[in-house]
Formats: sequence, structure tokens, C-alpha cells
Amino acid sequence: MTKRFNVARSCGVTIIATGLMSAPVAADVKTGVDAWGRGDYQRAVAEWRPEALAGDPDAQFDMGQAYKLGRGVVADPVQAEEWYRQAAVQGHLQAQDNYALALFQNGKRLDAVPWLEKSAARGEPRAQLVLGTMLFNGDIIKKDWVRAYALVLRSSAAGLAQGSETLAEMDQYISAEVRQRGISLARELERDSDTHRSPPVVPPGKAPPALVSAPARSERPTASAPSAPAAKGGGWRIQVGAFKQAANATALWQTLHARVGSLALLQPSYLKVASLTRLQIGPIHASDVERVCADIKAKSPTTPCVPIAP
Repeated sequence: MTKRFNVARSCGVTIIATGLMSAPVAADVKTGVDAWGRGDYQRAVAEWRPEALAGDPDAQFDMGQAYKLGRGVVADPVQAEEWYRQAAVQGHLQAQDNYALALFQNGKRLDAVPWLEKSAARGEPRAQLVLGTMLFNGDIIKKDWVRAYALVLRSSAAGLAQGSETLAEMDQYISAEVRQRGISLARELERDSDTHRSPPVVPPGKAPPALVSAPARSERPTASAPSAPAAKGGGWRIQVGAFKQAANATALWQTLHARVGSLALLQPSYLKVASLTRLQIGPIHASDVERVCADIKAKSPTTPCVPIAP
């Protein structure tokens, strides 16, 4: 029976604030940011509201955050969605990301799809995870396992824990051919997203703490996604174990793939030698072998890592 993932469970779909706004900003908006940084949420909202009503997209985004998190105002997902929408249609990229997720959370999944597509194309990992899971399930949109795997792989490579967990589940249900095609597509998406990536948020003056919703560990990752070791001119592999039970080799790959970011775009090979199944991973450029082995050792100290020349 086909596995169906619960997208709400698999990604948490929690809209996390990622900073407040980009420079330049109106003076009253910055005053609100400063108030927010001091924990004076009501003052922040009071500063932002007139600017938001006047059409300032940064203030509108900030009002969405306040209503989402219930700081300075009573939490109201409908109000949060509307403020995100007003900023999103003006081109505010963070608002577009959060508007997409707000629509999804509020049950407007069909409306969410075009906004999720925009965010996923820029490399936003939460949008990639939600859209990828929808594509796997055939939820509202046509089922596409190759693209689903590619998007979830990208979210995992960006450091999104739920992305890694969902990817490990997908690995149990898709064929090797689908996985390979998904990996190839993920590389294309990575190249494309580099040209469309959202600019970092640089608030003026002292940057306030990022707004987060509990638990704190769910904070959106800000580090750039690790790049896969280049295969061109390489062809090296690493062997990480040999097992009497083939299932143990598969289990180790799923564990390492979920934990080690530098393995995100690599492939496992299960080589039968006599009574053993050897798990090898690659292809890897010779110059990257040492780094990948170090990454594996950091996450799984007892796992061997033996370089295999092409």
C-alpha cells in the first residue's frame, strides 16, 4: 500500500519569524523593532499599526508576526494571514513565505500552492518540505514522486530536521530509479535557487532577537544548505560498513542520510560480496573524501569510513 505522509506532522508547518525587516525602513517601523527587541510588544504594535495601514510592507509583515505569535495583541491566525497577504502582494519575500504557510495552515491549500511554489523556487526549506509532501501524497496537486523527493531532499540539505525525517521515510517507499531522478532534479533546483534566493534580513542598527514560537528548537535554520561534493573528475566512494543482514546496511544509510548534511545529494550502493552486503556512498571528489568522513564521524563516531578509489 502506498505510504501517505501527514504534511502537518512531517514539517510542523509552524510559521517562525525570521527577523523583522530589511533596510531602509520608516522611522516609526524601526522604533517598533527597537521596542520589540526590549520586549515591549504593545509599543511595537502601536508603532507598526499606522505604518501598516498606510501600506508599508515591512510594518505589515511585522503585524503579521505579532498576530501569529500573540505578542502585543491576541493571537489571531486570520489577522496574521491578512497582514502577510498585504505585504506579500507588494513583493515582501519573507511575507510571501509566511503567507504561503499561513494559507496551508488555515486550510486553504489550493490557494497556498502558487505561493509555496514561489518560496520553494527561492530555496525556502519549509515551503519545499510542505510542497514536496503534498506532491508525494497527491494532496490537492498531481502526485509527482520525483519532484517530491527533490524538494524534500533540498529541505533536508538546508538543515530542516523535519525534512530529514520525511526523507528517511520516503527512502523506504520509493524505487532506486525515482531516488536517482530526484537527486538529479535536486541538483538542478539548487542551482536555480542560487539565482532566486531571498536576500538576508539586515535590520537597521542593533538587530533584535529573532521571533520564535515554542519549542525554540523549531527555529527556522538560517545557515545555507551544504553543497554536495562534486562528482566531476572524481568518482570516489566511501565504505561505511559491511553487514551479514542487508537490512542493516539499509538502516545505516537511512540513519546517516538523515543526520549528515554532506550526504544529502549522494547515493548508496549495496554491494554483495560473499555473504556480506557492503554499504558504499558516492560519487565523491577525491578532495572531499576527508571532509565527508569527518562529517560522518561527528554524527556517528562508531561508523567506519573507508575511501574507495574509482
